[in-house]
Amino acid sequence: MSTITPSTPRPSVIQLAIKEKAALYAAYIPLFTDGGVFIPTARDYKLGDDVYVLLSLPDDPQRYPVAGKVAWVTPARAAANRTQGVGIRFPSDEKSRLLKLKIEEILGGHLASERPTQTI
Repeated sequence: MSTITPSTPRPSVIQLAIKEKAALYAAYIPLFTDGGVFIPTARDYKLGDDVYVLLSLPDDPQRYPVAGKVAWVTPARAAANRTQGVGIRFPSDEKSRLLKLKIEEILGGHLASERPTQTI
């Protein structure tokens, strides 16, 4: 007799290439302890979904792989003309810590700005 084990859905893979500092500022989520990023997407995600992000940063040829989780969802037609998409929380690991430091180094003084972002 064989047993059938339910397969767990594989995380979706999203490539996010951020080409300029202003776009990085708008997408970065410093409120998450380990960092995070907003990804514009029309795809349906639920809180807690696993998402594998290949992140490219401005003026950096390297792509950073991040195995994150959906931490919030901005639905279509959200208030204040917010862009539809998902907030991805970086995992608590050394690679994410270094990525967060790299992003904050790129943004420098912009982090204290009052300019609106796509995030909270």
